[in-house]
Amino acid sequence: MAVSKSTLSIVLIVLGGLSVLFGTVLVFVGPIIIDDQIVKNVEINPNNGLSYTMWKDIPVPFFMSVYFFHIVNPDEILKGEKPTVVQRGPYVYREKRWKDNITFHDNHTVSYKEYRQYFFEESMSVGNESDLVTIPNMLVLGASVMMENMPFPVRMLLSATFKSFEEGPFLTKPVGELMWGYDSKLVDFLNKYFPGMLPTSGKFGLFAEFNNSNAGQFTVFTGQDDIRKVHMVDSWNGLKSVNYWRSEQCNMINGTAGQMWPPFMTKESTMPFYSPDACRSMELVYQRPGMSRGIPVYRFVAPKTLFANGADYPPNEGFCPCRQSGLLSVRTCRHNSPVFISHPHFFEADPVLLDTVNGLRPNEDEHGLFIDIHPETGVPMNVSIRLQLNLLIKTVSGISETGKIAEVVMPMIWFEESGYIDGPVLNTFRTNLVVLPMVMEYMQYIFIAFGLAGILGAVLLYVNDKKATKKTSESLTQGESVKDTKHDPTNETQAEKYSMNETGGFFWLRHASSQTLLLQVGRFWSHTSTLK
Repeated sequence: MAVSKSTLSIVLIVLGGLSVLFGTVLVFVGPIIIDDQIVKNVEINPNNGLSYTMWKDIPVPFFMSVYFFHIVNPDEILKGEKPTVVQRGPYVYREKRWKDNITFHDNHTVSYKEYRQYFFEESMSVGNESDLVTIPNMLVLGASVMMENMPFPVRMLLSATFKSFEEGPFLTKPVGELMWGYDSKLVDFLNKYFPGMLPTSGKFGLFAEFNNSNAGQFTVFTGQDDIRKVHMVDSWNGLKSVNYWRSEQCNMINGTAGQMWPPFMTKESTMPFYSPDACRSMELVYQRPGMSRGIPVYRFVAPKTLFANGADYPPNEGFCPCRQSGLLSVRTCRHNSPVFISHPHFFEADPVLLDTVNGLRPNEDEHGLFIDIHPETGVPMNVSIRLQLNLLIKTVSGISETGKIAEVVMPMIWFEESGYIDGPVLNTFRTNLVVLPMVMEYMQYIFIAFGLAGILGAVLLYVNDKKATKKTSESLTQGESVKDTKHDPTNETQAEKYSMNETGGFFWLRHASSQTLLLQVGRFWSHTSTLK
């Protein structure tokens, strides 16, 4: 049975209206559903199997790439000439991280310690850990600067100690020993008679205290009561603030532990985090949008003021006494050793620092620090933390090992900690937190578009049906008018006046449609005449 156009129009209007209504509801309800799913997936909750496991045992591959500044002219440096260095590296280490001693508290916080291990990746490196590199001897040149204000006899005694243990101002060692520790009779002597003077009780190395260790106990908010606080640090080693610096603001522990941030970030957001290695809180700022393996991200970078001195940026006055901008002294939290942190190759530092060392070539692509983060979830997709360790060296009277060394902040190594989400983790993340929300967003507009198209089609169908009905009605009306005109004997255009012939009894009419009626009348008159 055929469906009338009117019925079809009504069906299309109803379906179109429902589609528009459903799409409109999705416009308002869809974001709420998506946000609710994000909140459930980013809060620290043992009941969230996948997300909790990812937080506890980070499945993302992390790598630490180390670059040494090999000293080319150590003898000339002792004579007061400018140091010349050549970059050696990268020497790449795969980094494994996991959380342990996890304890949840009633105030919606969780405490944990995060451990780390490093494994050398020769296939990703320029050489192996047996490669020889020459760098400043921190035990000699660092200790000399630390002792420069001591009485002259004490400095003389220190110099004699260096000689007795055959410690010179520079040392050439394999990469592996410089990284994780080497045997030193001086270190053994100091640990025996002056315990606590050195940061390590065993071998002395640049990263000896990092391998198989943790960065202290963090207590962070779970976000179960307020998602805006998720991952934010409540305390570190039981402290709400540190006491390394000269101002309350500089001693504050702000932000997260540096792994994840609260969701729903904007271009106006910042990324604060506390770094135990730098002994301070730091903050990254928005730079630009981008894509990371098909996922939209915001890139956050270190502002130029991060390592600025107090003269160039007054809020940093609490980190002083300061040298040139671009350096952060960590001697207050590193056993008073004259060690400075900077960007690699003194990137964005005072040009004076570049003029004191030959062989440095800073550029943003290789030496800038950045984090690419998915703004809706606060999950970093691509991370590159690049920092440089420097040692202040200079001549110290009474310590002959320092020779005529010109005062210079000497680069020793720079390292990059990098990681990115890939593989099954990336696919799961993309499906649950990118693709599905995107499909839901598109569906709302598809429903509205199809609904409007259905309503428009129904209107056009209705209008066309009305036009067709009107034409049919007009045609029928014209046909009835013509038929009535044919049967009207008063219409002189259709029939002529009639005359009667008594002998024939026949009326002649020119209009053929009246012949039958007139023939009967003629017969009647003929019959009447015969009777007469």
